[in-house]
Amino acid sequence: MDTVARSTTQVGSVVLAGGGTAGHVNPLLAVAEALRDRDPGTTLTVLGTAEGLEADLVPDRGFPLVTVPKVPLPRRPGVDWFRFPGRFVSAVRTAGRALDDAGAQVVVGFGGYVSTPAYLAARRRGIPVVVQEQNARPGLANRLGARWAARVGVAFAGTPLRGAVVTGLPLRREIVTLLAEQARDRDALRRSAAAELGLDPDVPTLLVTGGSSGALHLNEAVAGAASALRDAGVQVLHLTGRGKADAVRATLATSRDEAEAGAAPSYVVREYLAEMHLAYAVSDLVLCRAGAGMVCELSALGLPAVYVPLPVGNGEQRLNAAPVVEAGEGSSSTTPRWTRTGSPRTWCPCSRTARGSRRWPRRRPQPASPTEQTVWSRSSTRRCTRERRGAGRPRGRGPGSRPPRGRRWCRDVRRRAAAGGARRRGPGRRRAGEPDARGVARRRAAGVGRPRRRARDGRRHARRLQRRRAGEP
Repeated sequence: MDTVARSTTQVGSVVLAGGGTAGHVNPLLAVAEALRDRDPGTTLTVLGTAEGLEADLVPDRGFPLVTVPKVPLPRRPGVDWFRFPGRFVSAVRTAGRALDDAGAQVVVGFGGYVSTPAYLAARRRGIPVVVQEQNARPGLANRLGARWAARVGVAFAGTPLRGAVVTGLPLRREIVTLLAEQARDRDALRRSAAAELGLDPDVPTLLVTGGSSGALHLNEAVAGAASALRDAGVQVLHLTGRGKADAVRATLATSRDEAEAGAAPSYVVREYLAEMHLAYAVSDLVLCRAGAGMVCELSALGLPAVYVPLPVGNGEQRLNAAPVVEAGEGSSSTTPRWTRTGSPRTWCPCSRTARGSRRWPRRRPQPASPTEQTVWSRSSTRRCTRERRGAGRPRGRGPGSRPPRGRRWCRDVRRRAAAGGARRRGPGRRRAGEPDARGVARRRAAGVGRPRRRARDGRRHARRLQRRRAGEP
């Protein structure tokens, strides 16, 4: 009886915390709209940042937004380490005042910078917390909140959170409506969406998007292949991300793609599209990142996709796309050469779980341009930055040899490439290729390489004994 009574109790005030990117904002809005439809008398308050995407989307949906200072956790030693405690305490106090003003009875967190202050403020006040994790690998905020959360919902099975229940990802109302409209008349919906976006409904359409933040190297790869796509009779709807459209337009203007497009443009460039359901309605193939929202929405709509997971961060995008790729509904990686030839190939010499041969291939397609080489190395699902080294050279220690395999080597090279050829080491910076004193010290402390050094010292000692016996100095 107590369980039934608790389940039927009406909640008068709910605070939803999350934001930053569309991956956090869209599930938040979907839950908020579902709560409002279920009980219009429920008071809903959203906690977000002034810099994130929620600053525009939340007020447009009619929900009050309370901004909390954005306090990212410093990942490297520096001045921010000393500033972080004061800033974080201020953010927790701001979130606590918002909970008190709203009279919150429950806090629902979706991850992001504001979720951690909201979780801590709710715990101090004894307010129950509900965590919704979108990615297959949770972030720091939700890992913290799940420790004392009353309920934890995840979108992917196997997400490592305490007490997690697979609930799926809350989909936006536009996606649910799009599914119903496609069931009634898919062709009419495609034509109306193409008319609003300035596309031809009778031409195959490729949708390219890197999420709300965009993907620089993905933009460069597709814009560089615009001529080949147009010659193949494919029109492109390219969503570049905020602040990245000018570079794509410059590339197209250089190749004169926009001038040759005619009355019906074959390449439409936009920074961001709030009506993503229109893009889904007109698309035949999607080339995108592997964010949780994108993977779940495309899976619900049944659209074929080529996922290019973000090669940096926690690696959650690769895990997000893995179930879909295993089910045969998508490809997990792409390269600029695949964009031209249509033959995807995924491999990595440092990962035994990579698709394809476990051995380094004898010959591999060489990048046709510096841009293609950069995108190949940074846009691959697997950690393939070392593929820029040659493929057919023997292993060894000479100048013409390639280094031995290893995940740590791949990770270090990727970090040096992202840092512009240098990697921070304490107060100074070390160029790529210079000796790593700290790394050598750690390896010596761990005992790595000692047998080899002992063998080398033994050979030197044997040579000294031979010289002494021969009377040489």
